[in-house]
Amino acid sequence: MKTELVTTLKRQATKILADLHDTKEPVLITEHGQPSAYLLDVDDYEMMQNRLKILEGISRGETAILEERILSHSQAKDKMRKWLK
Repeated sequence: MKTELVTTLKRQATKILADLHDTKEPVLITEHGQPSAYLLDVDDYEMMQNRLKILEGISRGETAILEERILSHSQAKDKMRKWLK
C-alpha cells in the first residue's frame, strides 16, 4: 500500500488520484507521522460497502439461528404472503 503525507496530497492531488485510478491501490494519508485517512478508488469503496452489507446480513442470520429466531419455509412463506401477491 502506498503512503503519502497530507502535505504531498495537498500539492500533488491530481497526480496521486491519477496513480490511484491506474493502480487501484489504496493510499494511506498520514499527518504528523500518524495514519489519518485512506484514499480509495470509488469502485473499490462501493464494492467494500456491498461486501460489508452482505457480511452484516450473514451475521444477523447467524445470530437469529443462535437465538432460535427461525421459521420453517412454510411459516416464512405464510408470513410473507402479503408481499408475495
